[in-house]
Amino acid sequence: MVMGATHAVSGAVAGLVAAQALPADWGGPTSTAELFTFAGVCAGSALLPDLDTAQSTVARSFGPVSTLVARGVDELSLWYYRLTRGRRDPRRNGGHRTLTHTALFAILVSVGVSALVTAFGRTAVVGVLFVTLGLALRGLAGDWAKRNGWPAVTVTAAVLAALTWTWYPDEVGSRALGVAVGLGCAVHCLGDAITKEGVPFLAPFAAWRGRRWRELRLPDLISIRAGGAFERAVLGPLLTIVAVGLALWALDGVPEAVTEAVGSVRR
Repeated sequence: MVMGATHAVSGAVAGLVAAQALPADWGGPTSTAELFTFAGVCAGSALLPDLDTAQSTVARSFGPVSTLVARGVDELSLWYYRLTRGRRDPRRNGGHRTLTHTALFAILVSVGVSALVTAFGRTAVVGVLFVTLGLALRGLAGDWAKRNGWPAVTVTAAVLAALTWTWYPDEVGSRALGVAVGLGCAVHCLGDAITKEGVPFLAPFAAWRGRRWRELRLPDLISIRAGGAFERAVLGPLLTIVAVGLALWALDGVPEAVTEAVGSVRR
């Protein structure tokens, strides 16, 4: 998974922005704990689409369990591709970059997670956070995760999720946590769309000349190579700086302190 860290950081950026823009009346975060949960879930969900093959790095996040899940998702994705492919779509032997890399998948998981949170409240929130943090750790700390293995990833994700549990208010307001999951999946697909490989985000509904699984991609002149120099030297560092800035801004009291400091300078 060449773009793992970039996917996770871009998911965190999208999550931090969306968490502060989503109104509380619509189920948006109502506390700092919920805001950072939203961003963390979005970061991990930005790696979720790559659970469609047991060969991906993220499929090893939780050892045999996540590998087994990835094999099942691979088979389901391949079945769905064969069921819906057009007459000019190529035959495939694997489901990678099919179902989980579509808008349909993003919408389905978004609705499913929102339903879980509505039904089970904080328990569902912390459970979703545990899973997505494990995926995010595998993407962001690839060398550390490879060195220490999936038990370290699992334990770390569990500890962080448990700490978040104790940080939560009595009333959980982030009923729209499913938005974070769907947004993370969409951000992953956007990241794939700017690479030379592309992504079938609108499949199988955007049929064109006998093809239902056409990849969306930028023209070769401006597309990037996954794991290439531009991603490592420019895109990744830039997204990291933005994510850190947004996270600091989201802390209680920081915006007010900055506003007060700016006002003092002007006076």
